[in-house]
Amino acid sequence: MRKPIIAGNWKMYKSFEEACQFVEAVREQIPSEDKVDAVICAPTLYLPTLVDIASETDLAIGAQNMHYENEGAFTGEISPSQLSSINVDYVILGHSERREYFNETDEAVNKKVAAALLAGIVPIICCGETLEERESGNTEQKVSGQIKAALNGFSAEEVEHMVIAYEPIWAIGTGKTATADDANQVCGAIRQVVEELFGKDCAEKIRIQYGGSVKPENIEELLSKEHIDGALVGGASLQVESYLALVTKAIAQ
Repeated sequence: MRKPIIAGNWKMYKSFEEACQFVEAVREQIPSEDKVDAVICAPTLYLPTLVDIASETDLAIGAQNMHYENEGAFTGEISPSQLSSINVDYVILGHSERREYFNETDEAVNKKVAAALLAGIVPIICCGETLEERESGNTEQKVSGQIKAALNGFSAEEVEHMVIAYEPIWAIGTGKTATADDANQVCGAIRQVVEELFGKDCAEKIRIQYGGSVKPENIEELLSKEHIDGALVGGASLQVESYLALVTKAIAQ
C-alpha cells in the first residue's frame, strides 16, 4: 500500500506574511506522516522561514525548481546544495510552466533529478500533454517519452523513492480536469513504463500523483483509483481549509 502524498504548488502567489500565516495555521493540523505525506512547495524567497515554522511537525516544505549545478555563475538560480542546507525536503522538477515559459528540456530535467538525489531531496517529476496532443491520441507517447528521459541513468533503488506527477497541461488552472478513469489510465501507463525500465517491485513502490484542477470535491474519486497515489495541487492549496480537506480526504482512501 503506497502512502498518499498531497503537495501544494503555490507558484508565484502569497506575500511573505500570508505564507507564514498559512504554515502556522496548518502545521499542527496535519495528520501523522505515517498516514499521508503533506507538502507545501513555496516560493524560494520564503523557504528558510517556512522550514523553521514547520520544523518538528508533519508538514514538509518543498521548492518549486532548482538548478542542476551546486554552485557557479548562474545569476538568479538556486542550487540543490543551497536547498539542502536549509532542510528542504522536496523539489518540483519539469513542471509544464517551466518547460513552456523557460525552455526547460527533458535533458535538463534529468540533470536536475540527479542533482536532487545527490542533495538528499525528493524530486517530484512532472509530465503531461497539451490539448492538441491529447486530441490527436498522443498522450501516452508524450508522457512516456518525458518519463523515460527524466529517469534515464538511475537505478531501481533510486527511482522507487521518487514521485511522479501527471499533469495534463490543458487541465492546469483551467477548471477542467481529466476524469478519474482517464487520469488513472495515464498514471497506469506511467507505472508500466517504470516497470519496463526498472522492474515490477520498483513500479509498485513509486508514487504517482495527478495534478490539474484538483479540489476537495474531486480528490476522493481520483485517489480511489488504483494508480493514483496523491495530488500536485495548485489553487486549492492556497487556502488553509481546502488544503487540509485534501490532506484529510487522502487518508480516507
